[in-house]
Amino acid sequence: MATGGKGATRWTAEAVRVLDLLNSLGTTIFRQLVWQKAADLTFAQSQVLFYVAEHPACHMGDVAKAFGVTLPAVTHIVDRLEQKELLVRGDHPADRRIYVLELTRTGRALAEELQALRVRGLERVLARMSVDNRRRLVVGLEALVDAAPQAPDVEAKPVGAGRGKR
Repeated sequence: MATGGKGATRWTAEAVRVLDLLNSLGTTIFRQLVWQKAADLTFAQSQVLFYVAEHPACHMGDVAKAFGVTLPAVTHIVDRLEQKELLVRGDHPADRRIYVLELTRTGRALAEELQALRVRGLERVLARMSVDNRRRLVVGLEALVDAAPQAPDVEAKPVGAGRGKR
């Protein structure tokens, strides 16, 4: 890894470019989903919906840690998902200070439908690529994911395990 001079600038520009590309791809696919489904969800709300679908009975602190945001930020998103009757907050059986998150039947159905739409949307994008480019994309993304745990940890904002707003 470059630590100074021209190399550091090259790596920084490369990292910025990768982030921009991933954000652009994610945002484009998400917009298409929302337009198709008209689910009235923000990107952040959909990500929390998907996270809770994959991690039933998770805590709000778990969600905050997973996305690198504060507990109040997650509380705001969870409030909106509860208002839309897509998610419910329940008491943790062993610690009443902690909320456990579960999708409602409607929330689960929406998460499954949006996931299917995401997969179909990405399939259409991948179909426009050559087989060789698809293989290189998968290998490159696997290398990125494999390298991620080795990256130095970024200073995270403190996340409490408290209840937040009800």
